[in-house]
Amino acid sequence: MIAIIDYGMGNLRSVQKGFEKVGYEAVVTSDPKTLLEAERVVLPGVGAFRDCMNNLEQAGFVEPILRVIKEGRPFLGICLGLQLLFTESEEFGTHKGLDVIPGKVVRFEDGMEEGGEQLKVPHMGWNQLAVKREAPVFQGIGDGTNVYFVHSYYVKPEDENVVAATTTYGVEFCSAIWRDNVMATQFHPEKSQEMGLAMLRNFAQMK
Repeated sequence: MIAIIDYGMGNLRSVQKGFEKVGYEAVVTSDPKTLLEAERVVLPGVGAFRDCMNNLEQAGFVEPILRVIKEGRPFLGICLGLQLLFTESEEFGTHKGLDVIPGKVVRFEDGMEEGGEQLKVPHMGWNQLAVKREAPVFQGIGDGTNVYFVHSYYVKPEDENVVAATTTYGVEFCSAIWRDNVMATQFHPEKSQEMGLAMLRNFAQMK
């Protein structure tokens, strides 16, 4: 059973439908106890980092999330779900995250340019992955694959060895991480058509 954490922030139904399309049952849950019974756990999220951390804490999800990760069960973070795994975020002040992955979350700088054109923040739309490590969810996913992004902040891991993919938008930033049983993406696999669904299938098959 795949548990999708419902803490009041995230496009949960689209993630659930993505797993269903590739033949796997996924349950959206607001009950922290369900995580302890799940084989795999997904942490999606959209919105402000501070609000999401507050919601996770108030709903009692922090300890179960840390336990699931420590026990080695496959764990997937999506978009803000990636950022929440880090030590802290600079969004609207400095706010502590789950501190699973040492590093911080920073904002794209205003005034960035690429090819003579000024780039808008948030970074929104399709962009390419530069695959750095063959993470389990990237099985069959080629370098240069296009995926869908919507974000104004990105992660800066202290340990470069956790970087599974990067993407360039004004700067080269970490767009996916992988460490042991933990996989997380800045992009939205559930909105990335066939390649994104293939990633969800790969996650559902992780051991």
